[in-house]
Amino acid sequence: MVAIEIDGLTKRFGDVVAVDDLDLRIEEGEIFGFLGPNGAGKSTTIDVIMDYVRPSAGSVTVLGYDAQTETREIHERVGILPDGYGLYDRLTGRKHLEYAIALKGSDDTVAELLNRVGLDAVVADRVVGGYSKGMMQRLALAIALVGDPELLILDEPSSGLDPNGVRLVRDIARDHADRGKTVFFSSHILSQVEAVCDRVAILNRGRLVAIDSIDGLRDALGTESTVTLTVDAVPDRLTLEEITGVSDVVVDGRTIRVSVGEVTAKVGVIDRIRDDGAAILDVAIEESSLEDLFSAYTGDAPSKIDASEVER
Repeated sequence: MVAIEIDGLTKRFGDVVAVDDLDLRIEEGEIFGFLGPNGAGKSTTIDVIMDYVRPSAGSVTVLGYDAQTETREIHERVGILPDGYGLYDRLTGRKHLEYAIALKGSDDTVAELLNRVGLDAVVADRVVGGYSKGMMQRLALAIALVGDPELLILDEPSSGLDPNGVRLVRDIARDHADRGKTVFFSSHILSQVEAVCDRVAILNRGRLVAIDSIDGLRDALGTESTVTLTVDAVPDRLTLEEITGVSDVVVDGRTIRVSVGEVTAKVGVIDRIRDDGAAILDVAIEESSLEDLFSAYTGDAPSKIDASEVER
């Protein structure tokens, strides 16, 4: 089943076009990354998915339900950690969770939810007004997990979390997807998206500029990888530049760095160095980071391409 299907979504606020003719299809069981600069339209898209705001044009279905006419059915099946969530300062964390459990009619226990997000029971019995930002983020995540939702929407889920909390979010996302459920992961922390997401969509100025796996985005831009090899001794004659896809070779002592533009060239480089007479002691491969790809797709770099040129 398709978890989220967005067709021609446009949202205007006066003269400002926040989302411009967006088409998106997210499959059940995916961890789907949703990226873009500030003001790109990510939060507006999530607001339309949850029917917090109505679209100017287009349609959205969530788990087979229409986002505008079947909102209740969607909210019963979706857990959301929104950016800028609202918690009540005078209520304890426990009361927040008890209310969320009752609202969804789930059989979760407060203790289980606290354990999942790493919140201590003593903390849960304190009023939220005294929580740190990280504690509030963990509580909001616990609320999102109530009822084991079919779709989990995480909008900036790592905000305020320490490294252990960030790792916890990744583990929760993976566990959710491993059980056939879907995670919609919107974040500015690109390394977290790269570490956990199956596919990524990049939004810029309200328009979709790319959607694919991280490797697919690299291939579409033609970005290079660097293969670094440590050898016992550099051969008198290297023939690496004869390999299709190799663009540069640098030798520094017993280290050979090779820039390659094709995936198949990586294996070819390793085989050719052995053929040239060297014993390989170590190999490291450095790919273009998601930060590099993000800059290329959303910046003014000439390598930015239109979404129609990428797998949809």
